[in-house]
Amino acid sequence: MRTFLLTFSLLLLAEIAHSQNRDLNFYIEQAKVNSPLINKSVNDSKLLELDLTQIKNLLYKPQLSFEANMLLAPIFSRDNNSNQFQLITEGANDYLGYDLSYSDGGQYQALVTAKLPLFKKSVYGAYKQKAEILRKQNENDIVLTEHELEQLVRHQYLLCLTSKKQNDISRYLVEELNEQLQIMQDLVENAIYKQTDLMLMQIEIKNNEIESQSYQNEYQNNLFNLNLLCGIEDSTNVNIEDVNFQLERNIQTESRFLEKYQLDSLTIQSAQLLFEQKYKPQFNVFANAGMNAIYMPSFKHFGIATGINLSWIIFDGNQKKIQFEKSLIQVQTLEFEKKNFIIQNRINKSRYLAQLKLIDKSIEINTQQLNEYQDIMNRYIAELRQAQISVMDFKNLVRDIAKKKQDFLLLEMQRQALINLYNYWNF
Repeated sequence: MRTFLLTFSLLLLAEIAHSQNRDLNFYIEQAKVNSPLINKSVNDSKLLELDLTQIKNLLYKPQLSFEANMLLAPIFSRDNNSNQFQLITEGANDYLGYDLSYSDGGQYQALVTAKLPLFKKSVYGAYKQKAEILRKQNENDIVLTEHELEQLVRHQYLLCLTSKKQNDISRYLVEELNEQLQIMQDLVENAIYKQTDLMLMQIEIKNNEIESQSYQNEYQNNLFNLNLLCGIEDSTNVNIEDVNFQLERNIQTESRFLEKYQLDSLTIQSAQLLFEQKYKPQFNVFANAGMNAIYMPSFKHFGIATGINLSWIIFDGNQKKIQFEKSLIQVQTLEFEKKNFIIQNRINKSRYLAQLKLIDKSIEINTQQLNEYQDIMNRYIAELRQAQISVMDFKNLVRDIAKKKQDFLLLEMQRQALINLYNYWNF
């Protein structure tokens, strides 16, 4: 038995020596760094800047284009009683082929054209306003995603911590029982206790060792899920540190969750404003230079031209009015969802606070019971060493204490979980 204890202690020390200590902040930071949602929101903001730059260049810089066309319309001329094929005609009166008034005998174009919108300040302002709102939405999404990740990581971290502490309780009982087992061996040799009493104690130790291994396996599985949540590819044996969450009494009058509804409402309004821009008169100035000729092209047909273009939607079946009504309904839907969220938020916080009060009372009662059990345990240990109690009574007391400690641990972890949930909603 002493050999077993020595081996067990050496293995435990080796495990601790090769394990890494990690705290909750490490996992939260890793979850944020490896979050695809946060990465997407950051990149979406970068794309918004590029989109706005594209729109600005389209509105404030001329669009240059080159266009070349060549149209051949050959005819069979029958002027002067002859049938003559003319690829390019100088003008014919009697001919077979396309009407020269349609084809002009051919068309030859090679033009460089510049086009620039006029009066674009309001249009660009609408695009810029929408981009700014979308950027704020991305920033708010990052804040909410980080807050969501913190809550999820804390919850999974508590599961790991629960398994770890349950294993610690089982290991403590194994050590305590082994200490009493050494004393009993001397008493058995002196025929004070029977060999069967010693065997009962050994069986109880084995049961706790099995239970300890079960909790260790559960801890490894919960740790794997924690690594998965945080995007950590690591199989290193890790020893996580303890936590003690505190209620966060938010002094802000409005929840950070509500900012999402405000930004969504502004997005609808900016989309409506941008939609209405197309109902304003659209002016474009243009100019081109190059060759624009009919019949045989020549250098004398090179020239320039300039002009202005106006387009204005007069009537399109009341599309503007319909779009406005759609936007109004979308805003009303958001307002309804916002009010519903406020109610749900209050209910959740009130529920968790009420549950915390009940948990605190249970923890207080269990603390008193554990202190009483410890007093009894000290008496039983003294009586066991003097062979004044049965091993069965001692074993049953150890089981009761183990169960009470596990119950107390679960209450503590449940309290931490409730604080985590309350802090999540009280954001």
